[in-house]
Amino acid sequence: TLMSTHKKYSQEELNKTLWSAADSSRSSVDAGVYKDYALTMLFVKYLSDLNKKRHDEYKVRFGTDEKRIEEKMKLDRFYLPPKSSFDYLYSKIEEDNIGEEINKALHRIEDSNKEKLDGIFSVDFNSESILGKLEQRNKMLRHLIQDFAKIDLTDAGDDVIGNAYMYMIERFGADAGKKAGEFFTVRNVAKLVAMLAEPKEGARISDPACGSGGLLLLAGEEVEKLGSKNYALYGQESTGSTFQLARMNMFLHGKDSARLEWGDTLNNPLLVENDQLMHFDIVVANPPFSLKKWGAEHAESDKYNRFWRGVPPKDKGDFAFITHMVETAKPKTGRVAVIVPHGVLFRSGAEGKIREQMLKENIIDTVIGLPAGLFQTTGIPVAILVIDRSREKGGANEKKKDVLFIEASKEFKQAKAQNILTEENIVKILDTYKKRKDVVKFSRKVDFAEIQENDFNLNITRYVDTFEEEAPVDIKANLKELSALEPELQKLEKQMVEYLKELGIK
Repeated sequence: TLMSTHKKYSQEELNKTLWSAADSSRSSVDAGVYKDYALTMLFVKYLSDLNKKRHDEYKVRFGTDEKRIEEKMKLDRFYLPPKSSFDYLYSKIEEDNIGEEINKALHRIEDSNKEKLDGIFSVDFNSESILGKLEQRNKMLRHLIQDFAKIDLTDAGDDVIGNAYMYMIERFGADAGKKAGEFFTVRNVAKLVAMLAEPKEGARISDPACGSGGLLLLAGEEVEKLGSKNYALYGQESTGSTFQLARMNMFLHGKDSARLEWGDTLNNPLLVENDQLMHFDIVVANPPFSLKKWGAEHAESDKYNRFWRGVPPKDKGDFAFITHMVETAKPKTGRVAVIVPHGVLFRSGAEGKIREQMLKENIIDTVIGLPAGLFQTTGIPVAILVIDRSREKGGANEKKKDVLFIEASKEFKQAKAQNILTEENIVKILDTYKKRKDVVKFSRKVDFAEIQENDFNLNITRYVDTFEEEAPVDIKANLKELSALEPELQKLEKQMVEYLKELGIK
């Protein structure tokens, strides 16, 4: 049978152990694809270890009455039927058809947990086109199972495992390069967005481009910091494998009741009730930047009339996502925090008109410019828009008429692969945001009239002066330096002539 080391892992140990287990088995499969296999295997290991632990607990209560234990376990949060556990897969490790065996076991789990886990395993462990020919495939799968077999997750709490899962998604993201943006947002940037959204107890929180669900979970954590577990999470994601990752992520964090939908938010929003779009207290997202072919041709006739302010350009979906987010935030109370490329702040045409309309509605609350190079997917600097519907006519903050600009493009620590938004940076930005304070060369509140004068352009440097005086040039000191160099130069020239002579070049 299977021996795994039974120990209590610290967060860091578990992160390291799981990552090396997942990474050492990878061989030639692309990180963006391989992550789905490794994370699925981790999920099965988690279910199996949890299941074993519960079985032992029931044994203490019900003795050897296996039938009674089985009945009890069927009523639990999930049920693992025979021939579906990680131990079972481990026992099949030498079989030639190990990939097929894994697929069958996963189907058994799905069939026994229709309500919560139906369709959650979207990857084919027997795929030649992705995992290579039989021998190579089997080698990789055996490695993966053996590496995870050494890790016992029974004593790691949900949050530790959940965090480890998020950590692995990030690590795969670092390896997946450009593709990474499709499934996650760098944790600290996501954290800042969640904090700016300020969800309160009882909040309904939505992310219309939820990726693997990290930003949603961080927004939920903000409510938990207030000492309450009373909130509900909703998300929609268009990429199938990423949507399934998000479902596993929610389950691993104990958020079984999160409602996630799979589909294209702009053309087919699925978070609806009674034929209306659902409304949320908080809407957060890091949507794809300047999405081409987002569906502009159907926007005019959108059955929810989301694009009444105007249809965004067909090759730039940024304002389509922003519009959707505003329209799904509760009127007069809902809040939106969204990551956008800078072009959203100043591009003219259809986008300019939509931006002008939103400014006239008084709902744009804060514009924050972030550093370049925060994401491995793009080098461009990005911004966060905070939109607050409580500033609408009839809302609690309708008297608030200014827009706060924060120029935080210097707030980062340089690292090897990308720039990092540190805790200190986050604290500084948040403090400025919450106190709405003017800080020289960093932030400024700007009234509507000034923005109107600037043709509703929200480019941050128009409003926050970041000009640094150059130090005056000291001509005397420079001349002195030059004259000191003169003899040095003459000496070098002489030496050069000697060398050339030696080489026989006149």
